[in-house]
Amino acid sequence: MTAPLREVLVKRPGPAFGRAFDNPAHGYRHPVDLAGAQREHDAFVERLDALGVRVARLEEEAASPDLVYTFDPLLVTDRGAIPLRPGKPNRQSEPAVLERWTRARGIPTVGRIEAPGTAEGGDTLWLRPDLFVIGRTLRTNDAGARQLAGLVGGDVRIVDVPYWKGDAELIHLLSVVHPVADDLAVVFLPLLPVGLWQLLRDLGYRLLEVSEAEFETLGCNVLVVRPGVAVVADGNPEVARALAREGIEVHPYPAAEIGINGSGGPTCMTRPILRG
Repeated sequence: MTAPLREVLVKRPGPAFGRAFDNPAHGYRHPVDLAGAQREHDAFVERLDALGVRVARLEEEAASPDLVYTFDPLLVTDRGAIPLRPGKPNRQSEPAVLERWTRARGIPTVGRIEAPGTAEGGDTLWLRPDLFVIGRTLRTNDAGARQLAGLVGGDVRIVDVPYWKGDAELIHLLSVVHPVADDLAVVFLPLLPVGLWQLLRDLGYRLLEVSEAEFETLGCNVLVVRPGVAVVADGNPEVARALAREGIEVHPYPAAEIGINGSGGPTCMTRPILRG
């Protein structure tokens, strides 16, 4: 997750995103300004392009507004793609959309998460190329976590993420921790699983603590473009300063409509296709 980001898949907000607030189950905070969301997304993509990332655009529209957050329905490994099975009901059609995209580009499917298992990409992270962590949450259940561990193979650790405030303010594993270097991670300590805290300590990680205020504005959601360069949601000055003190070049982007409203940061909006 900290190697050079070569190619990502993104989905520009479309009509489904514009209607997201109409259904309370989607969990959006206020009526969507679609034009504003599109401007923010365009600015984000322009930033990635300027930083040398190849940006592929998913053109297929779906009924789910959350398809904009392409990180969650799919995992891409060295062996190929793993379509996941989101625990959020409206998102369960999304993996098939992304699998059509990967198969059309010759990326093989390693396997899929099958019912009753659920798993979302936001509950996964790599600490090393051979060390994968899965969070058990309200969106990634035990069956899904175990299926995904079997498909990824190797050294996989499963940790339990706190319930927090339930579905009303659901958190993914990546909501509370994100590696930004091989020995550095941003974390929201109050919700960090103790087992993962111990693992990070054993691996020699230093932790940059995110305040409660900036936890609410996606401060833990940091996209590493390459070692020493990261993209963060605008409005997180404490996180930006902490990263800069570590010698990391920080690139903010406007995130009020595309990020805060739908609770999706820069990692959420990008499915890495190729790193390294």
